[in-house]
Order: sequence, then structure tokens, then C-alpha cells
Amino acid sequence: MISVLFLSNDDLRTLLDMDEVMEVVEEAFREKALGYVDMPPKQYIIFDEYNGDLRIMPAYLRRKGIAGVKIVNVHPNNPRKYNLPTVMAVIELVDPKNGAPLALMDGTLITAYRTGAAGGIAIKYLARRDSEVVAIIGAGTQARTQLLAALRVLENLKEVRIYDIIEEKARKFIKDMGDVIKEKGIRMLAVNSVKEAVEVADIIITVTPSRKPIVMSEWIRSGVHINAIGADAPGKEELDPAILKRAKIVVDDYEQAMHSGEINVPISKGLLSKEEIYAELGEVVSGMKPGRESESEITVFDSTGLAIQDVATAWYVYNKALEKGIGKMIKLM
Repeated sequence: MISVLFLSNDDLRTLLDMDEVMEVVEEAFREKALGYVDMPPKQYIIFDEYNGDLRIMPAYLRRKGIAGVKIVNVHPNNPRKYNLPTVMAVIELVDPKNGAPLALMDGTLITAYRTGAAGGIAIKYLARRDSEVVAIIGAGTQARTQLLAALRVLENLKEVRIYDIIEEKARKFIKDMGDVIKEKGIRMLAVNSVKEAVEVADIIITVTPSRKPIVMSEWIRSGVHINAIGADAPGKEELDPAILKRAKIVVDDYEQAMHSGEINVPISKGLLSKEEIYAELGEVVSGMKPGRESESEITVFDSTGLAIQDVATAWYVYNKALEKGIGKMIKLM
């Protein structure tokens, strides 16, 4: 008999903890840098007529005996047209010894948390320690987990500036995150333009589906760190390529970033070369390469989202659910 543990989105809300997810994801990046991970680049099916795509993301963390696959969509029109999330996902965990399925779970919340965790880890290693102002461009789900993770590593944060092309979303973001921010004494405000958000920022987080630059080089000061999160498919970009020419660029995965990350468009146009990419985040986390080396350098983390983040987080959730008796066992055969 084969049974799998089914975990719903509601189950995951009781299980996911950002501090724990950040530890799990940081260890997954370290394992990747040390060569103990099998992870082919994510595969895309593009639905041009629906402005969306489907992605298949398998991974195996060999030393930890963790294997699985995530299937995830990105459809930016969903909230407006169908009252559905932009991103929806399902994750399956399997036993690498025999391929037997172990768990099937909602991957939507895991995607948000593990991406937020990667952003927080990047800030930990690449941003200035004295950073006081964070600018967030885009006020969707991912903005929330990016801020949750950033709060864990920023000791001097005083202000968060949020901009969204839909003003109401920015106001809702402030309302939703108000309790989290208020207890830390951090000022939060919605601004009227990207420029107004980023020109005074120490850390910039971009989480939009843009296919053209929205953050311009002339707005960026020395010493800034940028988490470029939104460009996660071919043709997407959020940053003026001139920023990348000024910056120390750290990617989550060289191959994946070149065909679907923030660097994909500048590289395809010959504006940037692979040789200008400084490191993978795992190389920095593992100590193979230093992170920030001066107060004045501009750093960019190009996040495409890796299957190891999903599978490692799902494995942590799976074991926590077993311990707490959460979820439903379903007989398959």
C-alpha cells in the first residue's frame, strides 16, 4: 500500500515559519555550492495567448536524501480576470530510494516563503549593515514575504517605501503589514513613483512582472543593494542594464539566470557578459567568495527561484506536519 500526506494551503499556514525557512534555504544554497545537488534548469511552457507560463522544477539534495518536483504557473492577469493568484503551485516529495511518493502539498505559500527567504539571505550577505531605508516596487504577495525576511536581518531599519502601479495595492500592503511594522517602530509609506521610492533607499526590492526597466541607474546611489525578484522568465527585466554594469552581480544559478533572470535580456542583447557575473549566492553563503566588500559598492541579487529551495522547504514542512499530526493521509494504491 502506498499513501501520501496531503497538505493544503491552510495546513501550510500553521507550519511555515520564516526564521526556519531561511535556515533551510540557506543550507540548500550551501549544499548547491558544495556540489551535492542535482537540479536541471526549470522547464517552461509559455502560454502566449494567456500571458502566462507553466514551469516544472525537479531537484535532489543528495546528502540529505531529499527529492521532489514543483509544478508552478505564473499568470499576471489572474487577479484581475479570474480572481485567482498570479502564482499557484503543487509540490510532490518522493523517496529517492525507490521513487515512492511521500507527500503532495500546495506549493503557492511555499513559493512565497522560500523566495522571501532567499531575498533575506541575500540582504544578510550583500547589503550594508547600517541600511535604514527599504524600497519595495510591487505590492503583491511576494512583497510581503520579502519584507518579512528582510526584517529578520536588518537591525537598523527605520523606513519602508512601497510603490505599486495600482495605488490601492500599496495602501493594502501597508494595512496588511501594519502590525508587523508597528511593533518595530518602523515608518511605512506609499509613494507616487518608482523614483521616489528608490532614490533614498539603501535596499531596493523589485517584485513586478515588468518586461522593461522600471528602476533607472541615475536614481541609484553608491552602496545600495538590490534584490531583483520579479524577472523570473525569458524577456522579463526590471532594472536599467546600466545598473548591472555598475554592480557586483550575484545570481541564484548561473544557467537559469542567464536564460530567465534579471540578466537574461542584457545578456541576449550583448549588453552584459557571463564573465561580469560575480558569483552564485551559494558560493557567498558557503564562504567560497566574499559578499559585500565595501560600503560603496552596488550589489544585485538576481533571483530566479530554484527547485532546491522548494524541495528543501517542502521536506521541512513534511516532517513538521508528521510530528504535529497535521494533514491528511491519502491512499494511492
